[in-house]
Amino acid sequence: MFNLSQKIKKYISLKYNNGILRIKLKLNKEPINTLLETRLAETKNEIKAAQQLRYRVFYKELSAHPNMITRFTRRDKDAYDKICQHMLVIDKRNKKRGVPLIGKKREKVVGTYRLLPQRTAQENRGFYSQDEYALLPLLEKYPKKRFLELGRSCVLQTYRKKSTIELLWQGVWKYIQENDFDVMIGCASFQCNDPSEIALPLSFLYHYCMAPNEWMVSALPSRYTNMNLIEKENINTKDALKMLPPLIKGYLRLGAYIGDGAVIDKQFGTIDVFVILPKDKIEKRFVDKFTI
Repeated sequence: MFNLSQKIKKYISLKYNNGILRIKLKLNKEPINTLLETRLAETKNEIKAAQQLRYRVFYKELSAHPNMITRFTRRDKDAYDKICQHMLVIDKRNKKRGVPLIGKKREKVVGTYRLLPQRTAQENRGFYSQDEYALLPLLEKYPKKRFLELGRSCVLQTYRKKSTIELLWQGVWKYIQENDFDVMIGCASFQCNDPSEIALPLSFLYHYCMAPNEWMVSALPSRYTNMNLIEKENINTKDALKMLPPLIKGYLRLGAYIGDGAVIDKQFGTIDVFVILPKDKIEKRFVDKFTI
């Protein structure tokens, strides 16, 4: 009798666990029959949708720490949102996933990128990344070049695949071409706050991807974290590349440089590096790929 009772309990437990597994697989399944488009946000409500998506990704999925207002509004919001352009990826056939657009029956925001042109930055509070990096020497060195800051990049987890990210970049590239920007800049992040955990990829970036003097940007002295943690001859480049976040890896493929010094961002629970991407350094195959 005891053995029979144990078997029944085991059967129920397995059935229950398998049911939970099926639910999880269903929830994590990639969306099908999608119709994606990319464009700039046109209204305040569309910007709010981008902020809500950023909250889901940065605060609910990743390691950012919300303050009371952020937790209450469930939006990743700051003063720069009012002066930036917001590139969106929208699924026009979506019923369940993403952030719904008010007044649009099925359209959901599933990806976003924040864009800050140099002129707008100079007329307001400067670039967002100037809180971490000394940009003024670079800007003064190239007074005739037009800079664009890229930031707050995120894609909903179920859409986080090559095709969606490439579509997002096509939208950004179209904006760059239409507005004749020369240099893209901005911070990209590792999802940790202890440099020793990412000593290998940080050292790889320091030894192999550092910007030449004419494009160098350094972290502010008060926030500077050394990236040179492992000697060059001791770096396994294959292992280092595997540890790089997809966004940083993507920038490097395009031809980007990395600035000197990482910065620990306590609010987002990340370690940031600075990316400099002159447009004329982007390889032609990528220009052809992203040109719409």
